[in-house]
Amino acid sequence: MGDILLVEDNQEDVFLTRQCFKQSGLEVNLKHVDNGAKCLSCLRKQNDYAKASTPDLILLDLNMPVMSGQEVLEEMVKDDAFRHFPVVILTTSAAEADVLAMSKLRCSAYVVKPVDFNEFQKAVQSIADFWFKVATLPTPA
Repeated sequence: MGDILLVEDNQEDVFLTRQCFKQSGLEVNLKHVDNGAKCLSCLRKQNDYAKASTPDLILLDLNMPVMSGQEVLEEMVKDDAFRHFPVVILTTSAAEADVLAMSKLRCSAYVVKPVDFNEFQKAVQSIADFWFKVATLPTPA
């Protein structure tokens, strides 16, 4: 079973992502937070997240209230405790500037959310297959 932290403010996308992981056949513990500040609190195990599991993978939206995905990555690369986390940007933005900026911040992958449900399902299945069946993930400290 993999632990995934989904950082997404759009509740419809949260629902779709959950459904896609259920249909993938892969057992995952999908924890959801709706902004970047909560993501960092979860990673730091602060406040309401003191007992949160350490994620194997972070799925991070870019455009969110309170703290954007880019701001989250900027904080993560400053902290040795978080540099090893695989982060997949899962966003609606296909802008080359966003792809380049996230690459410079060491995101592990950049996936543009398809609008069509079947294509979204394929994208999530590909993420699940790669990160939990192909890639070797670091053991959480």
